[in-house]
Amino acid sequence: MYFLYSLLLFVAMCFYFPFYYVKVRLLKGVSLHFKERLGFGLPTVTPSEKSCWIHAVSVGEVLSLKNLILKLREKHPDWIIHFSSLTHSGFHIAKEKLSGVDNFFFVPLDFKCVVNRFFKKVRPDIFILAESELWPNLLRTAKKRARATLLINGRISPRTARRYRKFKFFVKRLLRNVDFFLVQTEWEEEILVEMDVNRDKIEVSGNLKAEVELPSFLEDELSAFRDGLGIEKTHYVVVAGSTHRGEEDKLLAALVEARKKSSNILLILAPRHLERLDEVAKLCRTYGLTSARRSTVEAGSPWVVLILDTMGELAHFYALSDAAFIGGSLIPWGGQNLLEPAFYGKPIFFGPSMENFALLSKKFIESGAARTIHQQSDIVQIFLPHDKEALYRMGLKAKEILESLRGTTAKTIKAIEAGMNF
Repeated sequence: MYFLYSLLLFVAMCFYFPFYYVKVRLLKGVSLHFKERLGFGLPTVTPSEKSCWIHAVSVGEVLSLKNLILKLREKHPDWIIHFSSLTHSGFHIAKEKLSGVDNFFFVPLDFKCVVNRFFKKVRPDIFILAESELWPNLLRTAKKRARATLLINGRISPRTARRYRKFKFFVKRLLRNVDFFLVQTEWEEEILVEMDVNRDKIEVSGNLKAEVELPSFLEDELSAFRDGLGIEKTHYVVVAGSTHRGEEDKLLAALVEARKKSSNILLILAPRHLERLDEVAKLCRTYGLTSARRSTVEAGSPWVVLILDTMGELAHFYALSDAAFIGGSLIPWGGQNLLEPAFYGKPIFFGPSMENFALLSKKFIESGAARTIHQQSDIVQIFLPHDKEALYRMGLKAKEILESLRGTTAKTIKAIEAGMNF
């Protein structure tokens, strides 16, 4: 099974690599870090040192681990903590935000010889995967070389569950390499049991993203932040976070309609993928809306739509918003994280596609902390609230629910400590 997988991966890379090289290295000028992905230049850990290797895919998963790593470092200052990521954005955000990590590197190319080189150097006592990143050779080697392999903050979307069922023969053998699973909800637990994972190896621990610790702003700080962006007290600000193609068009059309009744409405738009910035700016011009970019905007600059073109700042903009829209939900994508606006007590809106956060979004809706957008007229109402007091109560409820979800970090650290002693 693993030989066939490695062969198919090699063939796929032979076909895909030239296109990827042209797209990323030549056109964008971004390093492929190929040498690092092959395991050269890694630090060597001595056998006497306790070490753990934590792997996450990209920005969202990286940020969800920030509080966990800080607490882990406080409890175990002598441990060597390694952190790997798959994407360039995830790697750079990790280096910027995860202060408790000793070594950062890209996840190895998933070939046995390459993965072995990583484990010989890093020597992790425990290998920790975040959410749902399952690389066959990486997992198989971790099972052999580490004391334990742990999946934390496990999430399985309905789309992934369908794939698991379709390839159950392969998936159940792959999951045997994981010693313990910490999952977000009962949904993930049942899918794993369906894949023949022993229920004793699974714990429903909650969502690490609910442990989010964001900067708390005094009113004076928020006022200065608004002033620097040219936002006045009379402005009503909606932040649309992590939007995808097909959503900005609907949001901008609704904004145009709303501004016919009130000209003090502003939209802060944060596209999920930064390579789409020019496309989004062009859309704004199509709708006759003046736009500016976060990196170049100055106080006094005229704008109706502010396009967020920086990494890691979205949460700060939720803090100054009056309402938040969650992207990836007006199209069949499955939604994005809704907990950051909840941290700041903001009313939350999203479209009908929230499968990636199905139980969580349902909880917010049922408690009155969030509302689902079903049609274009509903989007207009985000910009034209009839009852601002009701919006305020929605925000308070969102913060209350977030507080009730805490406790996942402590459970995760307990599982990691147990894994160290396997």
